[in-house]
Amino acid sequence: MQQKKLGNADFTISPIGLGTWAIAGAGWEFGWGTQDDNESLAALEYAVERGVNWIDTAAVYGLGHAEELVGRVLRRVPASRRPLVFTKGSLVWDPTTRQISHSLAPDSLAREIDESLRRLQTDTIDLYQIHWPAFPADGPDDGIEAAISVLEKARQQGKIRAIGVSNFSVAQLRRALAVTKIASLQPPYSALMREVESDILPFCEQAGIGVIAYSTLQSGLLSGAMTRERIARLPDDDWRKTRSPDFREPRLTRNLALVETFRRIGERHGLAAAAVAIAWVLRHPAISGAIVGARRPAQVDGLLDAARFRLSEDELAEIAPFLPEGTGTNVPEEAAS
Repeated sequence: MQQKKLGNADFTISPIGLGTWAIAGAGWEFGWGTQDDNESLAALEYAVERGVNWIDTAAVYGLGHAEELVGRVLRRVPASRRPLVFTKGSLVWDPTTRQISHSLAPDSLAREIDESLRRLQTDTIDLYQIHWPAFPADGPDDGIEAAISVLEKARQQGKIRAIGVSNFSVAQLRRALAVTKIASLQPPYSALMREVESDILPFCEQAGIGVIAYSTLQSGLLSGAMTRERIARLPDDDWRKTRSPDFREPRLTRNLALVETFRRIGERHGLAAAAVAIAWVLRHPAISGAIVGARRPAQVDGLLDAARFRLSEDELAEIAPFLPEGTGTNVPEEAAS
């Protein structure tokens, strides 16, 4: 796959990267239900074999479990194919109650970096990101400058190669840039969630900040595999069933109509609906790469097709009537990206 430089980082990334939220397993607040670790590992390894050169994870996914899985992948793949590792901090948890909270305290972030290095079993994290500037997102965000300073110190120490942020506004990006170079922003972006188009994506283009889009398939809703029946059968410990308005009416009918449009376009090209949905995200010039999730190797190929597909102007016009006028969100503000 053709690669693209990620902002001011000293590396390039494939258009598609593998995310690890879904494979983090059950037993935590934003889990997707029980997962098979062997299948998850096989999916990650197969994606790397197919040319994906980065994996995105976070300390909070599975309360450390996802990072441990990524660490196992790093040990299993040949050194010549070792993927770049991107992880995130600022969401911490009580080991006894498993309750998640937010902290930008310098000592907390410094400790998180070391704990991520341990779980990943690596000496250097390629991209370390602040997961949320505040928790919830509309709370006080004092501490951004001090938090970025911790990451810059870790970069100078060789613990991380590049600094990124996630879920930051333009104002918060400006504050971070006043401290040091920021390689990337990770915002939610899909055909159903387009808020970033108005100001964040233009700002990142102008400032030379790479953009890694998450929730590109709206937590599986735009994958083409979701039906009303399947959604009704989601396990009770899957956050989508209980907390996502996009998986319920009145949004669900509209959203499934958009999926059918992606499916029709895909059929004309021999592609899955998911590949069309991801290609819609990748079409934007500000986007450096898109995070996709695969829980089994069989899911990987259909997602990677997005890297080679380009939507025509006629196809974009075909999609346009099904895009929501108002941009909802499928990711709870306090959820991990």
